[in-house]
Amino acid sequence: MKILLVEDEQEISELVEFYLKNENYDVVTCENGTDALEKIRSSEFSLAILDIMLPDTDGFELCKAIREKYTYPVIMLTAKGEEIDKITGLTIGADDYITKPFRPLELVARVKAQLRRATQYSGAKRNVLTVKGLELDIEKRKVFLNEEELFLTPLEFSILKLLMERKDQVVSSEELFKEVWGEKYYINSNNTIMVHIRHLREKMQDTGEKHKYIQTVWGVGYKI
Repeated sequence: MKILLVEDEQEISELVEFYLKNENYDVVTCENGTDALEKIRSSEFSLAILDIMLPDTDGFELCKAIREKYTYPVIMLTAKGEEIDKITGLTIGADDYITKPFRPLELVARVKAQLRRATQYSGAKRNVLTVKGLELDIEKRKVFLNEEELFLTPLEFSILKLLMERKDQVVSSEELFKEVWGEKYYINSNNTIMVHIRHLREKMQDTGEKHKYIQTVWGVGYKI
């Protein structure tokens, strides 16, 4: 699997590259946004790791460029650790974020989790789930709304799949986070979920006051 690593701090870049290559990943490194954009547009990757602060642009712009064409996972690196950076990254399509300083093994674990989530498919009895013109193909990992394909990130796909599998049932925010992110639920986790749900609704053109598909059950969670 090929991973794009965009990091302008050479020491961090070399350290992360070493740990990823030790796991047999093919790593392509860039130190600035200009080179990264060229790689994004000319090559296909399985995952991207983007530093937010770069000398000529920022990781947010690179994430937007990726989402114009690709749905592979994106992990953002931030030195600030501010909630607004995390929310911004998630809003534009990032799948995860990690705050500097970080342990290389933690980043490797996050990479593995995202790649596993992006490539695995459920062994559910039905391979295709349908709700009101919404069709989700589990094996092909494709989603169509009224026969038009929706290009979802791996996390968005997993959220929608879980809700469609539980049609008419309320899935609590805690359960949703544990099932999709595979991590322990904290209070701030709800903000992460809300950002992804909003992103899903935007792609489904379902952002009105009364939602046709993903319903919010206040104080509990979501359902379709």
